Order: sequence, then C-alpha cells, then structure tokens
Amino acid sequence: MRKSGQGRRADNLPPEPTSFIGREAELRAVVAAVTDTRLVTLTGVGGVGKTRLAQRAGAELRDGFPDGVWLVGLAQLSEPALMALALYEALCLADQSTRSAIEVVADWLADKKLLLILDCCEHLAADCADFVRTLLDRAPGVHVLATSRRPLSPECERVIVVPPLPVLVHGSRPSDAALLFMARTGVTEADGSAVAEICAHLEGIPLAIELAAARLPEMDLDALRQRLHDRYETLAPPSAPPSPGARHGEADPRHQTLRTTIGWSHELCTPQERLAWARLSVFADGFEQEAAELVCAGGPLGSGQIGALLSALVDKSLLLSVQTRRGPRYSMLDTVREYGEEWLRGLGEERRFSERHRDYYRWLARTGGRKWAGPDQVYWYERCTAEHANLRAALECCLADPDPRDGLEMTGSLWFFWLCCGFQREGRHYMDRALAKTPDAGPGPERFWALWACGMVTLVQGDFEAGARLTDACTSLTHHVDDPAAADAALYLEGALLALTGRPALAVDLVARTAGSADCGGGSPAIRLCVLSVLAFAHLHLGDFDRATASSDTLRAECERYGEQWMRSFAFYMLAGAALGNGDAASAVRHARSALPIKWRLHDVFGAALCIDALASAVDDPEQSGRLLGISDVLWGSVGAAQMGNSQLMAARRASERRARDAIGDLAYEAAFHKGLGAGIDEGVAYALATPEGGTPS
Repeated sequence: MRKSGQGRRADNLPPEPTSFIGREAELRAVVAAVTDTRLVTLTGVGGVGKTRLAQRAGAELRDGFPDGVWLVGLAQLSEPALMALALYEALCLADQSTRSAIEVVADWLADKKLLLILDCCEHLAADCADFVRTLLDRAPGVHVLATSRRPLSPECERVIVVPPLPVLVHGSRPSDAALLFMARTGVTEADGSAVAEICAHLEGIPLAIELAAARLPEMDLDALRQRLHDRYETLAPPSAPPSPGARHGEADPRHQTLRTTIGWSHELCTPQERLAWARLSVFADGFEQEAAELVCAGGPLGSGQIGALLSALVDKSLLLSVQTRRGPRYSMLDTVREYGEEWLRGLGEERRFSERHRDYYRWLARTGGRKWAGPDQVYWYERCTAEHANLRAALECCLADPDPRDGLEMTGSLWFFWLCCGFQREGRHYMDRALAKTPDAGPGPERFWALWACGMVTLVQGDFEAGARLTDACTSLTHHVDDPAAADAALYLEGALLALTGRPALAVDLVARTAGSADCGGGSPAIRLCVLSVLAFAHLHLGDFDRATASSDTLRAECERYGEQWMRSFAFYMLAGAALGNGDAASAVRHARSALPIKWRLHDVFGAALCIDALASAVDDPEQSGRLLGISDVLWGSVGAAQMGNSQLMAARRASERRARDAIGDLAYEAAFHKGLGAGIDEGVAYALATPEGGTPS
C-alpha cells in the first residue's frame, strides 16, 4: 500500500537490499552538507554508488526532517512535465483541482520540513534545476539531495563528487573496495592480494565490483584475476571516448572501466542471455516473468526459455530480483539497461520491441478497464501501481505515433486507474494530450471512451466547465459508436454534471428511467454502477433521504452481485449521508466505517476524507469528533481545497465543529483537533477505522 506524505517520520525509502560497505567519510560529508545547504548534488560516473549513498544519507537524516525523507526517481521520465507529477505521486498527494502539479506540490510543501531525494537527474538537468529553484523558493523548510552524472548548476547548489571506493590498502585493513568484493563473494582476507588486484583493475567502482564478484561461481579467484588482467590489457584505454549512447557526464575515464566490465559480463553471457538482456532493456522499470515472455520471446528465444534466462541474468548480477505476492519481479540498474539498449539498437530491433512493450501494456490497460468492476479491484490497483513506469513508457510510445487511436484507446482504457486510484492529475495530463492530437477527428470508439474518461476526471476535479464540454462531445458521438454501453456512459456524465452543479432534480429526471431498466449499462457492469450511483447521489443532494437510501441499497446490491468494491464504498458513504439526514447517527457511523477501509485500500484519499467527515458528524463523543475533524483536515490537505470547496460539505463540517465546541468548550476542542491534526495519516485513518458506534476508539 502506498504511504502518504502526511504526518510525522513518514518516508518512502526502500529497505537496503545488501550491506552498505565503506563510505564513512563521504556519508558524514553528505549528512553535514544537507543539514547546512538546501540543495546538494551528488555527481559521479554511472555505477559509482550515488543513489545508494543518497539513500543511506537520507536514512541518517530522518530525525532532522519531521515531515519525512522522500525518494523521487527521475530516470524513467522522458519529458520535463512529468517531474512535478513524479514528485506529486511520491508524496502521494491527491489534489482534485485543475491547478498545475508544481503549484500543488509547492503549496503542500510550503510549511513542511522534509528532505527530497531526486535520483538520476542528468538527462533533465536544466529543467530539474528550474524545478528545484521553484520548490526551494516556495518551501523554505525543504532540502533537496540530488544525484546526477553532472551538476544541476543553480546558484545555491553544493556539489559533492562521489569517488570510487578506495583500492589502496592502509595498514592491515583491506580497502573498502576489497571489503565490498569479499562481502559479495565470501572470499576471505587470506586471498587479499588477488582481491586487491581485481579491485584495482575495476578502479573501485562498486557496480563493476558487484558484476565481477558475480563471476566467481563460474571460475576461481585466480582465473577471475587473470581474465580481468587480460581483458583490460587488450581493450581500449581509459582515454577512449564514450560510446554514442553514453549519458551526460560520462567522459570521465573511469566510466570506460565500468563499460569494460559490463562488456566483459556481456561476452561471458551465452548468445541467448545477451539477446534476452538486450530485449529486456525495453522495460522502463520492474517487470514480471509473464511480461518478459510476452514481450521478449521470438526467434531464437522461446517463451518457455525466458524463466531460465531471467534466473541466469540474476545470478550474474545483471538483473535484480525481489519477491512479491505475484512472484519475483525483476529490474535492471540504469547503466546495465543502457548497455542493453545500445545492443538492441545495434541489432536493429529497438522499434520492434518498443512496440511489443507498448502493445503488452495496452493489453494490460484494456484488460484492467474491462475487469475493474469485478472482484479483483485490489489486484488491478496493485498491478497497475507496480507497472506505473511501464504504463507511462507505453503511453509515450502511443502518443508519439502519428496515428492517434492507440493513445486514445490506452488513456481511455486506464479510466479506472486515473479515477479510482488517486491518479486523476496524471490521467488528465495524458488524456488532454491524446485528445489534443485529434481535435477534429471523426467519430470512433477510441475517441469516445477517452472523452468519457477525461470527463469523469474533470468532474471529480471540480472543473465543471471542461466537464460540460467533454459531456457534450461524448453525447454527440453516441450515435456513431457501435457500443451498447456508450449511450448510458454519456448519460452518466450528463447526470453527474447536473447533480454536482446544483441541479439534482434534473439529474433524477434524466437517469431514473435508465437506472430502473434491466438493460442499464448496455452490458457493461462499470457503466451500470455509474448510472445507479448518480441516482443515489442526486436523491441525497435533494434531501430525499428515503429514496437516497433505497437507491444506495440498490447500488450496493448490484456491486455485491459483481464483487465490486470501489463503487460499493460510495454506496456505503451515501447510506451514511442518508442516515444522518434521517437522524440515525449510529447507522451513519456503521456505514461510513464500512466505506473507509475500501477507500483507503485503493488510495482513494478524496473518498477517505468524505468518510471521516461523515464519521465526525455522526459520533456522539465531541472530543472524538474534534479529533476526527483534525484527521480529516490532514487528508483534505493532501486533496487540495477543503471539502473541494463544496458549500454543502463545508457547511456540514462547520456544523460538526460547532457542535463539538459547544459541548466541550474551545480549549478542549482545540486540543482534540490538534491531536488529530498532528497524527500521521496512517495513524489517523487507523483511529477512524477503530471508531465504534457512539464510543471512543481504544
């Protein structure tokens, strides 16, 4: 589950996969620099350990940053506009407004004291420098630790060059490079001279040492030492120019050492392993065996061979592997991936396998969209979140194609990811781009469903002007789309727009007949549930609480028939609102508590905030209500405007506060409120989930 950027001592630093060797002096220098300077950039050649050092420094600095240490990976971003979105997602913000992501992030950071680790900035260095300037200007408590193969070069930057590990022995203690080699291989100090020679050949570059260490199962230490000696004697000298595919900052001669080591690992692979390495480089981030089989198989690589090849590349330290609930998930270090990309280009297969990667993730998006309104919503949330970087890469590939249909289809297929899982802003970014490519395009199912998905996101964001345009465009296309669900999908958008803009009676008149029909949804469970939800919501906003209850019960029953959870949680929320309207606070608490864990499991922060507001209105303990309102404010702080600026929701919140203040007095209320406000977001939601009817959580 994604952690939120709210509350104390939060962070998203991953656990260290292996022991951290050496770097004591560098670590002290980085910690001191970050403490004293607001922008510190670690530079150095690929594979020298910048990311690992930055993460270890971040862990050491946790106590000095009460609002957290947050790692933001930029390596897989292909355009500057995605930097703010990457930070937005790393902090797990969920702003529903139409403000730019950088404005939302900067505003949220304005009163925070936290450390951002921006990893792998070199390919976006100039834009990253502008981005960091904006953040530092707007958020005086924020410090930034960047890693890059070249400086970012803003005026306030302090650059620390990360050197290779020392290879020279001082006294009786092995060098740090030798200690790393021994830690990865189990070789002892008795073999110190051979280890020292190996590390000297590798110039102390940690990734080169890790790759060489992985060869020991295939040869003994002396053979490894001799092979490295022969290799470096016969290859291009360190002064050779970088390869055509090398990144910025890699003219450093030591990078030739790393490339030589990677090249040697490449030569020692079997032909099939080399081909698999090249083809696997198309993945933007981690991947599973299924994806590797479907994307990379072909010609001399049968799909049945992929599993064994993945294991072989892991054994050679060319792939990393972590265990997940779905099985092993693989990834490549950037430098290893870049080498594979160069070979794939050399083989003339880059476009072919990029398109296969694109098509696999188009299929994944299409399948997720079709199966979302079913029993596997948590699975699809977790699957798409894990594949986020690959989905982005596939979308970029689609949008680069002159034919707009693939981009429209993929952005529309991912409606569930954008709308239900906290990615509204990113979805709007991609859908706007896809739709802008075809402003005058004729009717077609791809354009219709992209318009529909974008329309839903704009309504959730409160951008009713754009929502109205998209709704009109969808409605005008329904007669040209050969899909029985299209008419009801457009009807849902129109009804939702009416209900959200203060015209719930018109919404009821529009959708009631369709909602009562057995054919509602045109065969699509998702569309059927959407139409039913509009009817319940409109009745609730009309103050017709009995009909709202009946409509919500119908929606809940339909959700249970399909095994659907996300819309079912909205049914519970609306039942809570109807119960409050009818004066049944105990039922309101019960319904809101039924909705909240579903919302939180799918990272629906907006929905969670609504549920906690409902709880605060329903509980009979005023101290508890005040604490819940504090927790709610933390959630709304990540969403954007409190209660989305909706007058009815804001009035309900003010009424809850007024009742609590009248019951226990201002001082006691403020103490309870600030107790909730000061809690971490996970702690706060856990408190809300433990709320019994009429009592105080234990």
